[in-house]
Amino acid sequence: MSDSSTSGRRKFIKTTAGGTVAFTLGLTGLSNLLSSFTEPGQELNLSNFNTGFDQQPLPYGYDALENVIDAKTMEIHYSKHAAAYAKNLKEAAIAEKVDMSQPVEKLFAKMDTYTAKMRNNAGGHFNHEMFWKSMRPKTDGNKPVGTLKEAIEKEFGSFEKFKGQFSDAAKNRFGSGWAWLYLDANKQLKIGSTPNQDNPLMNISEIKGFPLLSIDVWEHAYYLKYQNKRADYIENWWNVVNWDYVQQRYENK
Repeated sequence: MSDSSTSGRRKFIKTTAGGTVAFTLGLTGLSNLLSSFTEPGQELNLSNFNTGFDQQPLPYGYDALENVIDAKTMEIHYSKHAAAYAKNLKEAAIAEKVDMSQPVEKLFAKMDTYTAKMRNNAGGHFNHEMFWKSMRPKTDGNKPVGTLKEAIEKEFGSFEKFKGQFSDAAKNRFGSGWAWLYLDANKQLKIGSTPNQDNPLMNISEIKGFPLLSIDVWEHAYYLKYQNKRADYIENWWNVVNWDYVQQRYENK
């Protein structure tokens, strides 16, 4: 083989190898970039908002919502109550031979075929994973904007009327449970509440639809700071609603 051929071959291998490395690094960088746009446990396709079986890290510190929810409540709520739901969900999934590579949401369409342990803990896990993302540090004038704002005003007359109806649903839920803003089968905004750890995605739920916003009204969510004053907790909670996240769910349902 001539020196020129050998030199050309080496140049080709060097160029190709460099290109391969660059391409691989490029894919890795692209993957990391795309991942940065998603919430933990959420697929890149925002229309899914899939929830995995593992408890995800809080998107903020325990003290980030201090003016509304104290750090001790957040720590106990996340590390004890919510963590237990995730642990018990996995136990139920193993016992009932559920594929844990699928989103938790897929269980809800056939919730009536599973045990009470699965229902309570799948619901508890999903509800809390969504609840954490539905909040952010307190901001002044915290209200929805854009298409969500327009839809709320169209359906309820005004943001204040919506806020009143949602707060009433949360205050009037007897015992433990959740209040929800959700889209029904006709993609109309609705407000309702569910007992215990049920949610609108469950086929056995009192209300059915795609959830956009939720508030936990179990006493463990607020009792250390508010004692039996659930109404005060609800009123203050509006200051930490993450309307950007709610907007994403609304626009990509």
